[in-house]
Amino acid sequence: MISLKGKVALITGASRGIGRATALRMARAGARVVCNYLHSKEAARTLEKELKRLRAGYHFYRGDMSRAKDVERMFRETLRKFKKLDILVANAGIWKGAPIEEMTEPEWDETMDVNLKSVYLCCHHAARIMKEQRRGTMILVSSTAGQRGEAFHSHYAATKGAVISLTKSLATELGPHGITVNCIAPGWVDTDMSAEPLADPIEMEKILALIPLRRLASADDIAGPILFLASDLARHITGEVLNVNGGSVLCG
Repeated sequence: MISLKGKVALITGASRGIGRATALRMARAGARVVCNYLHSKEAARTLEKELKRLRAGYHFYRGDMSRAKDVERMFRETLRKFKKLDILVANAGIWKGAPIEEMTEPEWDETMDVNLKSVYLCCHHAARIMKEQRRGTMILVSSTAGQRGEAFHSHYAATKGAVISLTKSLATELGPHGITVNCIAPGWVDTDMSAEPLADPIEMEKILALIPLRRLASADDIAGPILFLASDLARHITGEVLNVNGGSVLCG
């Protein structure tokens, strides 16, 4: 039903979790995908095998999205390989905990750089390309933590709240150039990032009790809505925050 045939999508943090599921969804829909990763080399190789099996057009780029030179090089390689960019999915991120009175400046800076600066850098380069094309879509990955805050993860919540504000700002700024900018706000997702609390049966019970659907999202549960926002079905949607959380945080 959804076709991205002929389109080029760039996904950051693509080797695992939501990024991996998104890359596969988009490849199945006909897109050529640029898959960024940093540490997970083996996971990237596994994803590459899947993309080969799908006979998808793809390119892998290993780089740190919080480093300006790495991001600039990634966009340059994307244009050299595919000549254009239709879709950006800014997904790379980390989730680390620390009470505010114990949080160090390096811990704060790391989360800001990986979760927020990386999004700025990617949007900065994508906007230049998409404005020249007069078309494109950006999908930024936030979190329920950016909507309601999260105790002991205040730096993480701050970055995700900023991503929501960035989405709304860029939607109005770039709309006149034919570019849509939307945001996905997942709740608990069964990925490596949240593996530690989910492995504790008591914590798992507490988490499920807060989700009306009484289940965790899979990475593919998030990738499906991202695919929708990247498609022509969402061509008149911009500046929106799409909540994918099983009903755990109800805000419109």
